[in-house]
Amino acid sequence: MSLDFSKLNGTPRLLLRARLKPLQGTRFQPTGFPEIGPALYEGPDGTPMLLVESAQSMANRMEAVCWDTVQDDWVDPLKGLSVVRVKDANGKPLTNSVLEAHRINSPYILEGKDKTIHDRLKEELADMEEGMVDLRKLARLLLMLDVNALLHGVFLAKKQLAGGRLRLPRALSAFIEARGVRIAASGGVKNDTVNPSGDTSKGFGNVPFARDEFVAPEISAYFNLDLAQLRGYGFSQAVYDLLVAIALYKIRAFLEHGLRLRTACDLECEDVEVQRPQGFDLPELKELSEALPELVEAAKADARFEQNTVTYRK
Repeated sequence: MSLDFSKLNGTPRLLLRARLKPLQGTRFQPTGFPEIGPALYEGPDGTPMLLVESAQSMANRMEAVCWDTVQDDWVDPLKGLSVVRVKDANGKPLTNSVLEAHRINSPYILEGKDKTIHDRLKEELADMEEGMVDLRKLARLLLMLDVNALLHGVFLAKKQLAGGRLRLPRALSAFIEARGVRIAASGGVKNDTVNPSGDTSKGFGNVPFARDEFVAPEISAYFNLDLAQLRGYGFSQAVYDLLVAIALYKIRAFLEHGLRLRTACDLECEDVEVQRPQGFDLPELKELSEALPELVEAAKADARFEQNTVTYRK
C-alpha cells in the first residue's frame, strides 16, 4: 500500500487537532508538577485553561507506542529502523534509544564504560570541533544510528562532541490542554483496620487526603510536524516519506492505544482535524501500518540503518 503525501508539498507544517473526552464519566486528572501542582492558567480571553499533558511527556508517549518491550524491538510496522539497545552487565535488556528521554544522548549509552557509540560520534563528527555545525551531516549520522532522534530532537551536551553544540530541535511536538476547566474536588482515606490511630509516619493509621480532579467541556490534543525541518536535512525522497509516515504512525498509535495517561485520566479520541494544510487527509493507523514496512525497505539503501548494542557498566 502506498501513501500519498503530495498535498504536503510546499507546506512548512502539518498541524493537527484531536478532540478528546474522558472514556468514562466526566472527570480527569492532569499531569502535575513539583511545587505548582496542576498547570492552571488563563487563556488570552480569560478562559480557565489547564495543561493536561506537556510536550516532553507527549514525546515519551509517542515513543512508547513504537516499542515492543516484550520482544525488545520496534513494533512490527517499524522493524528494521535504527536503534541503540543497552544491556546491563549480565547481558539483559536495560533500555534503548527509543525509550530514553534524551534518546542517543542517554547516559546509559554515552556515559558507561562501553564507549562504542560515544567514540563513533566523536570520530565521525570530529570536523565540527570548531566552526559552524553541519546539521545535515549530524542528521545523516543520526539517521543511521537513532532515527527516532530526528523526530523528537536531541542535544549531545558533551564537550568531547563538538564542544557540546550538537543539537536538533523536535520535528514532531504535541501537547494536550483543556478549556473552560472547573475543579472537581474529592478525597478519600487510607484505612488501617488494625490500628487506626497508629503512627502515620511509619505507614500505620488512617490517613485522610484531598484530591482535585477536573472537568472541562473541551479537551484537545495538538500535534505539530515540522516538514520544513525534515526537508532541510536534504534526505532522499524515500527517507523523507518514511520520516513523515513514522511521525503520522506515532500520532495515530498514540490516539488509539496511548490515551490512558494516568489511573484517573483515561481518554478517548472523538475525531481528528487537519488544521493545516487544507485538503490533506490523515491516513488511518491500519493504512500506515501496512505501508510502513515497504517504506522502511525503500529507504534502507540511503539511510543505512544500524542496530547497535552497548553494555552499560559504571
